[in-house]
Amino acid sequence: MPDIVTQDGQPALPEPAEAASLLRAQVETLERRLRKRDEQRRAMLHIMGDLNEFNKRLANQRKAMLHILADYEQDRRRLARQTERLDNSRRALLHILQDSHKDKLQLEDTRKAMIHIMGDLRETTAEMQRRELELRDKQEQLVQAGKLATLGELTTGVAHELNNPLNNTGLFVGNAVDLIELGVTDKGQIVRELRHALQQVGKATEIISHLRTFGRAAPASREPISLRQVIERALVLMREQLRLREIEVTVDLGPEEPVVVGNPIQLEQVFINLLTNARDAVAGSARKAIRISGSVAAAAVEVAFADTGPGIPPGLERRIFDPFFTTKEVGKGTGLGLSITYGIVKEHGGTISVVSRPGEGATFLLNLPLASADSQETSAP
Repeated sequence: MPDIVTQDGQPALPEPAEAASLLRAQVETLERRLRKRDEQRRAMLHIMGDLNEFNKRLANQRKAMLHILADYEQDRRRLARQTERLDNSRRALLHILQDSHKDKLQLEDTRKAMIHIMGDLRETTAEMQRRELELRDKQEQLVQAGKLATLGELTTGVAHELNNPLNNTGLFVGNAVDLIELGVTDKGQIVRELRHALQQVGKATEIISHLRTFGRAAPASREPISLRQVIERALVLMREQLRLREIEVTVDLGPEEPVVVGNPIQLEQVFINLLTNARDAVAGSARKAIRISGSVAAAAVEVAFADTGPGIPPGLERRIFDPFFTTKEVGKGTGLGLSITYGIVKEHGGTISVVSRPGEGATFLLNLPLASADSQETSAP
């Protein structure tokens, strides 16, 4: 609305209605401005609230970013350490690969050397087996030679053992012939004389068979055998020699029946050698006696051959089983008997030793493992 001016140039006062209208217009204008300002203020408050909320979120994000940066720094340091360890591992692996290559080359050289060594070892083994067979053959020949030498010493006694049944046979047959020539009608008496003759022939045959068995080469087989029977067979061959030399022999093996796994011919040779050694030891003694005793333990049997000879000189106990070592005079011993005995006992898984005190005789201790119950049952008829 334009201002109203009077004629003198002074502004003219509006009419009351106009003034009221003007006032209302101004009031409305002010109210609009106030509403606008109030809206702007509320908008500003919203903006300030949003800004404050944004600042809080920004602060939280900043804190989170700081944590992330701290974690990142820790991860970076950890990664750096891992990278360093990985690099060290890589270098170590390279060294290992290099060493492995060197070891592979050395292993190849070693393998080639081992091939040569194995070849040499096979040749050496074959040579050792060949020599072992030769040595075993020599040992068997030596044992057989010792056995034949023993048979030579037993000839006189065995001849006397054969002489008795042969004389008895001749006597009984002669009696039967006389009865027949005299025309005796009692055939029973003639048959009895002939039966007696047959018994004597059987004794002679048994002795000869025993000599043939003992004299032949012993087989390599092993079987459960009665130790008592082996000792008795050895005494049968030695009995006459011992009787002629007036040597008293006692045998006490106890109530038990020891059974061992072995070769009966070889073990009989062992006992004959020990009896021969004891026979020679007591030759100059005032009392000539040989005692054979035995005892059975849980898994072995021990047989002792004790004589009343002068004993073994001190210091010779370990040498007495050496080949060709003897304390007898020249020409009275080969030094093979005890050596062969030691070898046979060792092959049977046993041991032999000697205990001696000068002037109190010598005792040979023979230890042999007992046969198991299974092996005894297998050999039983």
